[in-house]
Amino acid sequence: MSLVVVGTPGDRRPALFAEACRSAGLPEPRLVPWPDLLRGTPLAFDAGDVVRVDSPGEDAEADALLRGPGEPARVGGGARWHRTFTAALRRLSSAASASGARLLGDVDEIGVMFDKRLTHARLLSAGVPVPAALPEVDGYVALRARMDEAGERRVFVKPAHGSSASGVVALQTAPGRVRAVTSASMAGDMLFNSLRVRSYSTEEEVAALIGLLAPDGLHVERWLPKATLGGRVFDLRVVLIGGEPTHAVVRTSRTPMTNLHLGGSRGDLGAVQRALGEDGWRRALDVCARAAACFPNSPMAGVDLLVGHGLKRFAVCEVNAFGDLLPGLTGLPGGGAEGLDTYGAQVRMVLPAWTT
Repeated sequence: MSLVVVGTPGDRRPALFAEACRSAGLPEPRLVPWPDLLRGTPLAFDAGDVVRVDSPGEDAEADALLRGPGEPARVGGGARWHRTFTAALRRLSSAASASGARLLGDVDEIGVMFDKRLTHARLLSAGVPVPAALPEVDGYVALRARMDEAGERRVFVKPAHGSSASGVVALQTAPGRVRAVTSASMAGDMLFNSLRVRSYSTEEEVAALIGLLAPDGLHVERWLPKATLGGRVFDLRVVLIGGEPTHAVVRTSRTPMTNLHLGGSRGDLGAVQRALGEDGWRRALDVCARAAACFPNSPMAGVDLLVGHGLKRFAVCEVNAFGDLLPGLTGLPGGGAEGLDTYGAQVRMVLPAWTT
């Protein structure tokens, strides 16, 4: 038996997982590069191997194989990315099954987590609180019509298969006014990711922005007002391992996007816990556990939890298959991951059941 990681050379995730394995006295995992899997290179596993699937990361070669040739910083191509990605996962699953290896996770569940529409529907059907979604939108005219029908003036427009807030638009409308906040930068008929959040405030600009995003599919949700902490809005990323909430980070921002790479910053978890109170914190973790339970064959899930204004309402806006990249964050006190980062916790809490 050996450990195998499907990942990207140079990416931090496989390196951190390998470090956790070494610290636990386990052998160094063997890396299968995502480009090899995407090119259809034959995969060699031994019976009893345990195979972990990690993110393709920001590798230019993997990106070109997933979305097709082009500038890696561009926004778009998500539909092709998802088709290629899920087809590769199915090949991986077949190769592992044929050789008697075991996948640490479920490829179908990973595929669902990378489709915001499917994730939202699965959570909703299980009774997990989520922001209300608008019916299918295929462009700006349809978006405004759906918003009018629902009586919504503020929505989040999300590419169905995006990640890291790529292409996400926080849209506000009022009679004669429109404002779209996004990290996407328009250059002619192309969109590019930017580390700077910007605003578009003319009907023409916003219509063009939504028009460029729409071909890959959109998921549109009601904009729920977020609670504030020290004058900044915040939400939570909660990592669950084996269904147990083990790690939590507060993400704060002065913009609607709380992603840390877009200028968000880590907030004071203790302050949030005190503001919520013991019962509120318990309810927050319970919502995250119920979301993770919708993916019972995934040993790890990263849940993005909205905390509503007034600290009484919670809603899940994302479930992340690769949501454990939180360097330096140790587990919640009193839990099974106390003192461990997300990778060390997975090695301690998940691997023993797969390696015996």
